[in-house]
Amino acid sequence: MKPIPTIPLNNGDRVPALGQGTWNMGESAARAADEVRALQHGIELGMTLIDTAEMYGDGGAEKVVGKAIAGRRDEVYLVSKVLPFNASRAGTVKACEASLKRLRVERIDLYLLHWRGTHPFAATIEAMETLIDQGKIGAWGVSNLDLDDMQELLEQDNGHHVQVNQVLYNLSRRGIEFDLRPFAVEQNIALMAYSPIEQGRILKDAALVAVAERHGVTPAQVALAWTLRHPGMISIPKASTVQHVQDNRACLDVTLDATDLAGLDRAFAPPKKRRPLEML
Repeated sequence: MKPIPTIPLNNGDRVPALGQGTWNMGESAARAADEVRALQHGIELGMTLIDTAEMYGDGGAEKVVGKAIAGRRDEVYLVSKVLPFNASRAGTVKACEASLKRLRVERIDLYLLHWRGTHPFAATIEAMETLIDQGKIGAWGVSNLDLDDMQELLEQDNGHHVQVNQVLYNLSRRGIEFDLRPFAVEQNIALMAYSPIEQGRILKDAALVAVAERHGVTPAQVALAWTLRHPGMISIPKASTVQHVQDNRACLDVTLDATDLAGLDRAFAPPKKRRPLEML
């Protein structure tokens, strides 16, 4: 099993390129124990970046994460998000404090604005900087921000402190490759891919299946390996069972060659012009 490569953030932190997502976790008491075990197994396999949000399960996912990391907080790089309608100066602080309670921790390593809302960037950034000063978060970033938004963000006081932009990215959602990814590379802002297998909807594609068969792996493992082919890209698939976690982890043993990539480009064409950023 290959080690998980790490991605440097512009504040000096290094995080695993392959992490764990929690979207749709915390919504069922019957599934909670399996979700906790899956996250814990992921940590044991080195997938120590865990992404969650106050929105997921109305805080339920954060509670699941809190149980999963109990007694092993120091092993984990913890990411959570504030909803845009909470992202005023005071509201961001209040939302973070509520997340800390649900997570049962004193500090979130990376706190993201979930998407852009009506509150000005300046107010949200001021709150993020305050939370850093208070030791409640280690760093901040954003999610679902397109190029124009990112350019505006960087014009704000302390806007250059942004560490990550978490975006929808997978074989069928490649728009960021045209302009947003080059901008992120230029500005040394890491990208974090959510829904890297498009919630399973792409897995029966003939080209993807053919690549998987050549390598003796699953289409999902090929799709995950494809998201990680670029430097500076973090991928956060969700897995609710131990077996699913193991399958995701094994994507790092897949090395896609030029023939593989060309076939996938034919089936999932890269963008030839700018597209609006997509969201799920």
